[in-house]
Amino acid sequence: MSDTQATPSPSGADPRPGFFRAAALAGETIAAVRPDQYGAASPCPDFDAEQLARHLIAVLRRVAVSGGGGHPFSVDSFADVPAGEWTKAWQEATAEAEAVWSDPSILGRTCELGFVTLPGAAAIVVYTTEISLHTWDLARATGQEPAWDDAALAPSVAAMRFAVPAEPRGGPVPFGPVVEVPDDAPLIDRLAGWYGRQP
Repeated sequence: MSDTQATPSPSGADPRPGFFRAAALAGETIAAVRPDQYGAASPCPDFDAEQLARHLIAVLRRVAVSGGGGHPFSVDSFADVPAGEWTKAWQEATAEAEAVWSDPSILGRTCELGFVTLPGAAAIVVYTTEISLHTWDLARATGQEPAWDDAALAPSVAAMRFAVPAEPRGGPVPFGPVVEVPDDAPLIDRLAGWYGRQP
């Protein structure tokens, strides 16, 4: 997954805390990648573990740019950051995003996502989905088992069928067919399956 589609935010809920919890988990997962795992294949086609880490950093930087009124695709898809500096880059990107998104009025302001324009409340759910899915991809590639935060994942799961319908898939919709998982499966498995991953 390079980018997700539009998604609403649950009524009355502020999705920003969930996003930053998802981002913190992503940072922990990136920090735990060993050098011998950089080339490990992942469930995300054409992204190995190193590319996922660099893409996640880029996505977090895009969150700040988008929230600040800029175009997120002005940030390259892969951060040009040496492996030894991933954690430092993640911390810096987190601080920048937190500063931009600290004003509650951002939830009602328009944010450009590159493929769609949304209110901030919906845009941050899109980014929560992207961060969470790529964290799952990276964890699978490197044998990690993150402590998933259901409260952070819930808005993404609630919106996923609206965000990306089951059909069509492929082509301009960069996801594989839905992988069916039980309704009572963990939220991360339900999210991964809907976006074409095999939990």
